[in-house]
Amino acid sequence: MTSETSETSVTPAADGPASRSRHRLRRNKVPEVTVYFWVIKVLCTTVGETAADLLNEKAGLGLTGVSALMSALLAVVLVVQFRTQSYRAGVYWPVVALISVVGTLISDNLTDNLGVPLETSTTVFAIVLAVVFVLWYRRERTLSIHSVDSTSRESFYWLAVLFTFALGTAAGDLVSERMNLGYWLSAVLFALAIAAVAVAHFSLGLDAVWSFWIAYILTRPLGASIGDYLSQPTGDGGLGLGTVVTSVLFLAVILGLVVYLSVTRKDVTEPERAARRSV
Repeated sequence: MTSETSETSVTPAADGPASRSRHRLRRNKVPEVTVYFWVIKVLCTTVGETAADLLNEKAGLGLTGVSALMSALLAVVLVVQFRTQSYRAGVYWPVVALISVVGTLISDNLTDNLGVPLETSTTVFAIVLAVVFVLWYRRERTLSIHSVDSTSRESFYWLAVLFTFALGTAAGDLVSERMNLGYWLSAVLFALAIAAVAVAHFSLGLDAVWSFWIAYILTRPLGASIGDYLSQPTGDGGLGLGTVVTSVLFLAVILGLVVYLSVTRKDVTEPERAARRSV
């Protein structure tokens, strides 16, 4: 028989509010941070950019229609994700892909439909994300993705992910407009910024949790720049592949990697692997 993967507990408050989670899970709900994680994350981010443009422009749904559709789909996959008892690549990554689209659309709606300046939306998203982190830490005493093992922690995790996408979209657009670098130079800029975070972490001792979340935010404009460079017309500085070809290509690669990880479980955290071997 398999061991139980969840429990209901009310623990003494020795560790503060984190101990009072109503529904504590014994297995982490987030993958190990490997090269596969970052590759799929960037690919999902690229799809988030091109798919939002595709549905908005080619399907004729408009920002409002696309936002409603994608939000409904995201709600469905989130329900499935929350009901799983441990990390499942085939469930987790569709949530990331859809949340990348929704995060992009939140920023685009504020800019295009409501006329909110990018400076304002970038600032607001940064503040909201900071508030999510503060509340998460005050309740759980950790922001580590290696301990997303309760309903409360998972809720904070997905809120943070949503606003990293919204912030990355607004900040990326702001940088692109202000610096007018073009798509591929923008991609190089954000890649260098991510490399600087990696150097700060591995060589200068930057905290692992903050290194992760800073890099997570920066992968959003990186992926968007790559997506725009591939999909936009040559006259606008792109390669002219179009949003359909770019979206299908990246979705195919994402699907292949997710299937591979589902079979090999190379991105499952060590405690869960040990638990599965002991069954």
